[in-house]
Amino acid sequence: MKTALHETRCWVFDLDNTLYPASCNLFVQVDRRIQQYIMSKFDAGPAEARRIQKSFFHEYGTTLNGLMLNHGVEPAEYLSYVHDIDVSPVALSPPLDRVLERLPGRKLVYTNGSVPHAERVMERLGVARHFAGVFDIVAAGYVPKPQPKAFDAFVKLYDVDPSSAVMVEDIARNLAPAHALGMTTVWIRSDHHWSGGSATDPHIHHVIDDLVDWLTGVADAMPPLP
Repeated sequence: MKTALHETRCWVFDLDNTLYPASCNLFVQVDRRIQQYIMSKFDAGPAEARRIQKSFFHEYGTTLNGLMLNHGVEPAEYLSYVHDIDVSPVALSPPLDRVLERLPGRKLVYTNGSVPHAERVMERLGVARHFAGVFDIVAAGYVPKPQPKAFDAFVKLYDVDPSSAVMVEDIARNLAPAHALGMTTVWIRSDHHWSGGSATDPHIHHVIDDLVDWLTGVADAMPPLP
């Protein structure tokens, strides 16, 4: 059963298209860098590189997983290359900073990206000070969301009690393991095809359109401190 929001002790946020709006389109840059990496690594043309990229993504959860398992690609090299992007579309967000300050409990980032990428984004937003840690694809042993094994590793590493945790994500399917563990789940819906999901999905407790607006409403509704 989901916990009452005011009883939350741990707030878990996805990074990309969650802490910042999907309209920033950072993943378009990452997607292009992945294609370029494959073109360079395998002397492939654009169409063949795209085919490899997407087939590995669908079969293994991330393109990186497919490249590691099938071609022995060094993950650190890959992650450094694909996250070498321009993060300037992400703007400073004083409203997000203020509302995170108001929320009691730990704040963690759980991303299929890398820690350096997360740190760059959080610095752009001006919210890094609020987060106790970043659980990235490296910490997960390169096992991506939504595989339950990765969630188990996250919960164990940060000693998260799922019954008092909230997870916020822009990809609906990534919330299924969080729900199974007992977390309260929040889906930020969008028009992007990868967002998926429906307001009636049983593993989604809250459907929102704007993170700051929703968190502000949660903070406003919290009972006053004694």
